[in-house]
Amino acid sequence: MTAAVFFGCAFIAFGPALALYIFTIATDPLRIIFLIVGKANDGLKTINPDEPAPSMRLLAYVSGLGFGIMSGVFSFVNTLSDSLGPGTVGIHGDSPYFFLNSAFMTQVIILLHMFWGIIFFDGCEKKNWYPLLAVILTHLLVSALTFLNPQYEVSLVSAYMITVLTGIRAFFVAGGSRRSLKRYLLCQDKNFLLYSQRSR
Repeated sequence: MTAAVFFGCAFIAFGPALALYIFTIATDPLRIIFLIVGKANDGLKTINPDEPAPSMRLLAYVSGLGFGIMSGVFSFVNTLSDSLGPGTVGIHGDSPYFFLNSAFMTQVIILLHMFWGIIFFDGCEKKNWYPLLAVILTHLLVSALTFLNPQYEVSLVSAYMITVLTGIRAFFVAGGSRRSLKRYLLCQDKNFLLYSQRSR
């Protein structure tokens, strides 16, 4: 049972981030290396002068996703190791949903870091300080929601509502539109994913 909890919670927490990484970033390993090193533009031009430099949107996306994964690993690794035993959560009246809640909250934090990265980079680039303030305030709000635990229904539902609203904002900030979303959902646009966008 402990192994099932461990793997189930790990896949809940990190599954969406892993899927995003595989489908949007891992297809171009050279770009990942240079984005991580921080010399993306110069390095890519030296190796392949014909390829356009990565866009600021791509850098924001990769940075946000990477930071979210690191944040999720650091915050959830101890909880995952506790799920392997010995002992059982809930034996002294604690909630038996502790591991499940922690997994879903880690998933929220990872996705939010990705969305926050996109919004924050865009605000810095355009010198618009309101999005930066919104990112900081929503970060504090989501962190403060954990004070409501063990009332998991309130904290998780509120965190997911913030995630959806932030994700919608990040989608439009990254250049998305209702038309492009409709074309993608109807499989009419194969170049919808962020990694295929041209440099700004």
